[in-house]
Amino acid sequence: VFAVGVIVNLTALWVFALTTKKRSSVTVHMINVALVDLTFILLIPFRMVYLHKDYWPFGDLFCRITAALNIFYPCMALWLFALISTDRYMAIVQPKHGKELRNVPKAVVGSLGVWLMTLGSSIPLLFSAEDPDRISNFTTCIKMQDIIYMRHDNPVNFVRLIFFFLVPICIMIGCYIVIVDNLIHGRTSKLKLKVKEKSIRIIITLIIQVLVCFVPFHVCLVLRLLENGEDGGFNTWAVFTTFLMNTSTVLDIILYYIVSKQFQDRVISVILYRNYLRSVRRKSRHTHTGSIKSLSNLTSAVI
Repeated sequence: VFAVGVIVNLTALWVFALTTKKRSSVTVHMINVALVDLTFILLIPFRMVYLHKDYWPFGDLFCRITAALNIFYPCMALWLFALISTDRYMAIVQPKHGKELRNVPKAVVGSLGVWLMTLGSSIPLLFSAEDPDRISNFTTCIKMQDIIYMRHDNPVNFVRLIFFFLVPICIMIGCYIVIVDNLIHGRTSKLKLKVKEKSIRIIITLIIQVLVCFVPFHVCLVLRLLENGEDGGFNTWAVFTTFLMNTSTVLDIILYYIVSKQFQDRVISVILYRNYLRSVRRKSRHTHTGSIKSLSNLTSAVI
């Protein structure tokens, strides 16, 4: 997940931020998606070290930053998906006002608003309670994020779940219902076929990502928050749903591929280049083998 995610999202940033000449609201949203994904992906090696050593060697401050970003990622990702869904709604349902509603400045303002809102809800986690294991000589991390400690702040947790999970999900569902209704009843006949197809592909991709990557994680979180008892240890379902959420950073390649022709070209060029390298290696091996055979034949003839 780490290697693929870094390559995919760095490529996306390069394409959307540096090589795309004509930017649009969708381009702005894709840049934000790639930035959020990279922010989350770059934490994976530190978490892997922690899980491998069962010891956190990176200090308390960085631990708190990691804990805050773990909460930040799904909140930010879902709101960005909601913005993209709203963009598709305006492109299909309100095409007359599309240029006014879907310009780059407004997309930037919307994205900044989401960043500020999500960061504002995550920053307090930096000042959360002390590590419960600080008394001992054993250095842990994100212990204050263990489920048995999170249950102490259930009202805050459920407010966060409502605002950063249910609200963006409802926005997405509302947009999709109206879009599908307009497509079924032929109210989008003036739109180009490419615009319709692109919008439908984006919608399907977002639905799959939300259902596969984010819904199981949040359902698991709610169930664990509502559980009674002191069970806060290892939970297979929690680990699996967290892994599913992590895969969202890789699945975004589908979104990038649908949105940008340039990204498609980059991916295709990489694939072709890799195939070219393989063919060169095969030829070099074949030539090398052939030269060895010729040399052996020559030696035999001399003998």
